[in-house]
Amino acid sequence: MDTQSLQAFLAVADSGSFSRAAEQLHLTQPAVSKRIAVLEGQIDARLFDRIGRRVALTEAGRLLLPRARRILVMVDDSRRALGNLSGDVAGRLTLATSHHLGLHRLPSLLERYTRCHPEVRLDLHFLDSEQAYQGVLDGELEIAAATLAPHPDAQLETVPVWIDRLCFVCAEDHPLARRRHLALHELCDHDAVLPGPLTFTRTLIESRFAAAGLDLPVAISTNYLETLKMMASIGLGWSLLPESMVVGELHELDVDHPPIHRPLGYLVHRSRTLSNAARAMLDMFDAARTPEALAWRE
Repeated sequence: MDTQSLQAFLAVADSGSFSRAAEQLHLTQPAVSKRIAVLEGQIDARLFDRIGRRVALTEAGRLLLPRARRILVMVDDSRRALGNLSGDVAGRLTLATSHHLGLHRLPSLLERYTRCHPEVRLDLHFLDSEQAYQGVLDGELEIAAATLAPHPDAQLETVPVWIDRLCFVCAEDHPLARRRHLALHELCDHDAVLPGPLTFTRTLIESRFAAAGLDLPVAISTNYLETLKMMASIGLGWSLLPESMVVGELHELDVDHPPIHRPLGYLVHRSRTLSNAARAMLDMFDAARTPEALAWRE
């Protein structure tokens, strides 16, 4: 099996489409089909069922899928290990970041990195933290900078770099803004606009309300904090946002509850051989760690 055919197989399996796989690989659709046909000929089994416009894995395809991922991770791992022998900080570095970190935390760090290591080609992906987490776990991403999971997988090394204090906020003309002191249960009488239910941040918030025996009255959810800020500012509900975003048109509520903090940082797979470019990036992350992050304990 050649790696190009395996890459085409994974692209089709992950996207569920030959055309989308072709776009991802910068190939024509016939070229992708040919690579799949070659692979099917090598293993003497059909990998996909094509039903109308849908593409589904056959039993052979489902059996090959995790093995193909491992093969490509091992090939990339070997390339990195050999490339590291020269000691050069160069080549391609695949880094995923959440939108919030990419906008508010990483710009100055990435500027320093590219200035210090001009031979590195950054392959930057903007993903939800949960997608970035899974990408590192699956071996598709070398490093991710994201909100850290409350209970990370043991296969991952997660290192907090910054700690966000989440603030209870609402619009200046919201009924809650007229209240001087609030108990947590009083928020539940009003709609909330919060991150999506599958996000690490939402899980953290829900755990605090659940510990108090309360259900969150969520009216609208979105994974983009800037959108949450906009919705809270026009009165669609109260929200919880990082302290750095509580400026201008938002009113911070005085809620009788211990502060809610979330760790932001980097994660890598413990079994992965990191490139020199990745190690140089981690050195910069480590140098940027705040005192609160250094002292962070779950």
